Amino acid sequence: MFVSPAYAQDAGAGGALVSILPFILIFAIMYFLLIRPQQKKMKEHRAMVEALRRGDQVITAGGLVGKVTKVKEDGEIEVELSEGVRVRVIKHTIQSVTSKTEPAKE
Repeated sequence: MFVSPAYAQDAGAGGALVSILPFILIFAIMYFLLIRPQQKKMKEHRAMVEALRRGDQVITAGGLVGKVTKVKEDGEIEVELSEGVRVRVIKHTIQSVTSKTEPAKE
């Protein structure tokens, strides 16, 4: 008839760890499946942009294909889309480099 108060006891510190464990596992999975690959991709893109040189064939994020004619220090490059048509482009909008020029032999 009467319920003993002993049944309502706390599970202790082990229960708290077990209840937090799923959140830790979810964060670890999110890190390895989403965050880490994105950081790696950003690092590769940054290295590609820093390695741009005159003569490289590039594709911009807008889909323009051209050849780099001048690399400026302020984060811009000059791209020649066709003969006599040159545009200034922000370095970080370069999506990919289709062909690299060989470094000058010294």
